[in-house]
Amino acid sequence: MNDPLEIRRYGDSGSTVILLHGGPAAPGSMAGLGRELGDEFRVLEPFQRGAGDEPLTVARHVADLQGIVEAECAPDRPALIGSSWGAMLALAHAAQHPGQVSSLVLVGCGTFDPEARKRFQDVFRERSDPALKQRIARLAEEIEDRSERLMTMGELIQPLYNFDPKDPDLEVAHCDGRAHHETWSDMLRLQREGVYPAAFAAIEEPVLMLHGSFDPHPGAMIRDSLKPFIPQLEYHEFAECGHYPWVERAARDEFLARLRTWLRSRAS
Repeated sequence: MNDPLEIRRYGDSGSTVILLHGGPAAPGSMAGLGRELGDEFRVLEPFQRGAGDEPLTVARHVADLQGIVEAECAPDRPALIGSSWGAMLALAHAAQHPGQVSSLVLVGCGTFDPEARKRFQDVFRERSDPALKQRIARLAEEIEDRSERLMTMGELIQPLYNFDPKDPDLEVAHCDGRAHHETWSDMLRLQREGVYPAAFAAIEEPVLMLHGSFDPHPGAMIRDSLKPFIPQLEYHEFAECGHYPWVERAARDEFLARLRTWLRSRAS
């Protein structure tokens, strides 16, 4: 399981930024943000590992990310920008490898406790009309391939994550249904066993959490679950903004300005 990962690159000067996509197992979804930042920063967008001979774990993803930090960034320390599951991966990496990165930015971070996850699910149900619920319920019968089913599911539910996107296409290269299941199952196991978020107390770096007010993930609840372990965490919420701020018509400019300011001030 040591094959090199595919890495998209944007820009060739400035401090290094690593983009961590969500899903899990939805690579390519941060291409738009990579292009935006490539004019000022050296941006790497790795495609996280897919399913293989061994079940995927959070530890495997953390090891892969550390390998990229060592191979692509040393002796400098990159900034990590994670979207959704990618934000969770950034936290897991920083907890395991303190001092290896300059800062963390959590965009639309995922949940770390049952209460926040229930709130996410409740909001999701409230936004789903009967036709969408019926369509989702039929997916398992209509699409046998797990990866194709995950891709179709993503396309169906994408509008529930957005407020008013300028361009809703996230440019997902492909989906890996088994990788998604294995990775997320392991993250939930680690939460049940009390590993996360407690392990995040080891994080030394400054952490910025950027969240859309319309994101079905409950930003304030997730912030409050992290703050006891990451007292240095800063939180900002954008109005009229969904899960992917860089595509949102109203919040995009403010999001990019705040993100650039953070990256400039904390470049290693």
